[in-house]
Amino acid sequence: QVQLVESGGGLVQAGGSLRLSCAASRTLFNINSMRWYRQDPGKERELVALINNGDSTQYADSVKGRFTISRDNAKNTVYLQMNSLKPEDTAVYYCNAWGINVYWGQGTQVTVSS
Repeated sequence: QVQLVESGGGLVQAGGSLRLSCAASRTLFNINSMRWYRQDPGKERELVALINNGDSTQYADSVKGRFTISRDNAKNTVYLQMNSLKPEDTAVYYCNAWGINVYWGQGTQVTVSS
């Protein structure tokens, strides 16, 4: 069973930065992309960023220019660098591996204070 473990969340002031990490317990096969989602209570889960096997990236309009997704295949790890954080970025952030098989992490809380 594959596990995705997120880390790096926490409390930060507006304008600050955090880097989230998502470590897979083993090399993932049949995966087309790695993704970061976020969800605030009472809202739908939102796709924040993705990186595909060709290292192309996509971002939600709300985070373009502020967030960067990257990967280290040797470490089976995906990162989300978040800069210029805003209170509206507050959410639980989930790592996702998307392909023939789909895996989710347990989530990590990010809280941005104004």
